Amino acid sequence: MKIIRKYILKQMVLPFLLFLAIFTFVLLLGNLIKLADLIINKGVRGLDILKLFLTYIPYLLSYTIPMALLSTILITFSRLSADGEIIALKASGINIYKIAIPIILVGLIFSLFNVILNDQILPKARYTARKIAANIGTKNPEAYLEAGSFIKNFKDYIIFIYDIDKNNLKGIRVYQPSENGPTRTIIAERGKILKTKNTNEIKLKLMDGTSEELDPQKKSKFYKLGFKEYSITLKLDKSPDENIDKKPKDMTIQELNREIKNLKKRGINIYPLLTAIHKKISISFACLAFTIIAIPLGIVSKRSGKSVGLGLSLLIIIAYYLMFIGTKTLALREIVHPILLWVPNVILVILGIIFLNKNSNI
Repeated sequence: MKIIRKYILKQMVLPFLLFLAIFTFVLLLGNLIKLADLIINKGVRGLDILKLFLTYIPYLLSYTIPMALLSTILITFSRLSADGEIIALKASGINIYKIAIPIILVGLIFSLFNVILNDQILPKARYTARKIAANIGTKNPEAYLEAGSFIKNFKDYIIFIYDIDKNNLKGIRVYQPSENGPTRTIIAERGKILKTKNTNEIKLKLMDGTSEELDPQKKSKFYKLGFKEYSITLKLDKSPDENIDKKPKDMTIQELNREIKNLKKRGINIYPLLTAIHKKISISFACLAFTIIAIPLGIVSKRSGKSVGLGLSLLIIIAYYLMFIGTKTLALREIVHPILLWVPNVILVILGIIFLNKNSNI
């Protein structure tokens, strides 16, 4: 039995490395185009481009490791099935779980590695990339506006924007904390970024929303005022060189939990931070979920092992990330609890166990 397990694991090594290299290279090309568009035209030194290039690798690996593992297992078991080796194992009375358990352990090990990657290595790489970008020329204030993050770079305000498309904004929340009173909130369905002559400030034109204004009779209370258009000027809290505050993507789980406590005290919505925590962990365990679903699907793919395995892997990857993006979007909009980011993993694991049970007589 040990010989069979070692044989299958050895069969997986080269395909995994090949798929990892291919997937990483393909995704890296897309980021290289963004880098070129962002910095090459500004005459940035080659060394700075190389540094930015390297900071993208941990981010890509968080996606390409699960994808490579899924494709490897599907193709390996599809080939074993197509070559009749699965039939031979069946004739020898070997149960599928005896083969599957070591492969599932491999998936678990990769998942635990990805937890470290997503929680410790990736945030540091992202933060380093932002510092490099700040030092090589992206010193315009609108560069600090990022969708899905609490933006604390502007004086007196904390801002959250759900979607940014060039100068067009959707789902805007502007918080104005006060040391001596409650936090003022401005909410707008959409808005625009307007440049000003001052390089340390920008103007937001907010549309279709509500603004909390101080009650003239009770200074400690607000009343809501609806508006069609509302303008607000944002000034950088520091100079652009110093204005590199950590965003949720740059934080570890420990830092996110600390930030959640601080925001709760100030009456600010914490769903985006909870979503960031669940995202880090749940997407790491995609390796385990992909492993459990890939083994039985690979076994039943008896025709043309490689083509069927690749086709199935692409379908599973697309379906998984569509579900993941969907639940993440709903969580950010406070429609569902962030814990539902685990739904794609749970679905794949349940389906994998069902299919494994059907093949347990092998």
